[in-house]
Amino acid sequence: MSDLPPIEFSFPDLRKWEKGAAPYVHVLESGRAGPTVMVASLTHGNEVSGAVVVDALLSAGLKPRRGTLIFSFNNIEAYHSFDPRTPFKSRMVDEDFNRTWGRLDQPATTVETRRAQLLRPFVERADLLLDLHSMHDDGVPLMLAGPLDKGIALAKRVGTPVDIIADAGHAAGMRMRDYGGFGDPKSSKNALLIETGQHWRASSVVVAKDVTARFLAETGVVEPGDLPAGWKQPPTAPQRVVRVTHAVATKRGNFRPARRFEGQEIIAKAGSVLGHDDDEPVTTPYDNCVLVMPSSNRPLRAGVTVVRLGRLV
Repeated sequence: MSDLPPIEFSFPDLRKWEKGAAPYVHVLESGRAGPTVMVASLTHGNEVSGAVVVDALLSAGLKPRRGTLIFSFNNIEAYHSFDPRTPFKSRMVDEDFNRTWGRLDQPATTVETRRAQLLRPFVERADLLLDLHSMHDDGVPLMLAGPLDKGIALAKRVGTPVDIIADAGHAAGMRMRDYGGFGDPKSSKNALLIETGQHWRASSVVVAKDVTARFLAETGVVEPGDLPAGWKQPPTAPQRVVRVTHAVATKRGNFRPARRFEGQEIIAKAGSVLGHDDDEPVTTPYDNCVLVMPSSNRPLRAGVTVVRLGRLV
């Protein structure tokens, strides 16, 4: 137990939100023209900062002034399985919900694929999506904007956090933020995925509130004054963009890091050894390589991304 990260905030009781347009999905219509904006939480069941935010906004009775708001608690079954003695196990039930979005036309055989199929029409309806995540390890917040310029532009309009990550996702499967029009450069649909920090740090809730408030105000479905006081935080530094060039996945779950690396750490020299996977060295491909979300003590299995490598652009 002593080796586990501390849980610094209370988890909300979400059972009151079960009844909605679908279980744990709430659609709020303004009756006026405007975009359909979705804020999604619990894509992974132990990533709770987003659930705190969505619970708070629903409890406050936030309504859109124009367009439509959709709030979702995605992998609610995984969330309800949370056990503080084994807190990382509730990330999912059968498989990673955020790797299922490229095969939703196939028969659903897991809790996560059945849930993704149920959520699919709401995601397809959304013009703009914010997917609220957090991290296994301590690290600075990151905005995953996808590989397209439109995602980077939206992240810059939101204005926080400092680090915008331009990346193409995971070899193991499509993310929700890349699904459909979100991943189409010709579509006006757009999506962001925020990593708010370590799962259970109080600071992750502060980041989730700040980003959600900024995102909702930017979309125009609400006015800034409609949002809870104190959620928006002052920017800490100018934003920067890191474009991911390599996503390193462990072949059989046997990756061993050379040392503990920090998120967004810059490795000066090409060829520096980051670790070994099945005794094969993993090295930096170029000078001034940025390490995005390196895993230090995360339980691994075959195909899991252990670090992304990128360049400042």
